[in-house]
Order: sequence, then structure tokens, then C-alpha cells
Amino acid sequence: MDIRRATTVAELVAAEHLYDGPARAEWAERFLAAPGHLMLIAYVDGAPAGMVSGIEMLHPDKGTEMCLYELSVDEPYRRRGIGRALVEALREVARERGCYDLWVGVDTDNDAALATYRSAGSTDDGVFAMLTWEFPAR
Repeated sequence: MDIRRATTVAELVAAEHLYDGPARAEWAERFLAAPGHLMLIAYVDGAPAGMVSGIEMLHPDKGTEMCLYELSVDEPYRRRGIGRALVEALREVARERGCYDLWVGVDTDNDAALATYRSAGSTDDGVFAMLTWEFPAR
């Protein structure tokens, strides 16, 4: 397994089977151009097998933290430590960038995600509610 930071639209599009839906080149370009956005892709035999995306967030009274935005491992590669390795790689990037922590929101019934994050050394800060404002498509 080889974990590398995605730096091209082609890399992001080639990993679209790991996302919830198809990748759009224009969104991939915006993702790469946005300061603090990054995606690490795990390759097995040259093929994308998993990915983790992170977003740096800066606040005037807190400094910089990293949000683990999304983690995905392709079905045939699950339960091989790829998810944990991706989380650990993102944690190292966050440390290198001077972030004071790395956090993720996860559903309390998502046992696979909870096990992955815990195996990578996370601690539970307790239950929280996530509220969303949805906007109609333009």
C-alpha cells in the first residue's frame, strides 16, 4: 500500500468509486485550489483503494484544527488496516501543519467507522447533534 496526497484533477476523478457519487472535474479543481483542503489516497497495486479528505479550519481564538471530512475504503480492501493507515497519515499531516487537533463527526451507530477511528488513537468527546441547512439545487 502506498498513501499519497492527490494533487491533480485526474487523481481525484480516478478515485470517484470511493465517493458517495460521481466526481465533477470543476469541483475537483476547486477542491485542489482551496487552501487547507487535502485528500490522501491509498493505492494497492497502483489502484485507488481508499481515501481520506481533510479540511483545515482556522479560528482567531483557537488556532488551526483539522477536520477529517470523509473516509472511504473500497469494499474488497476493507479490514486490512487501510482506513486506519489513512487516518494516521492525515493525523501526521495535521501535526506537520501545526494543527492543535484532528476531529471527525461520526454517527454513533457506525460501528466500522468508530472502530477504525479508535484503532487510530482517537478518543470519544461524547455525543453531539449535527444540524443541516439544505439549499435547493441551482
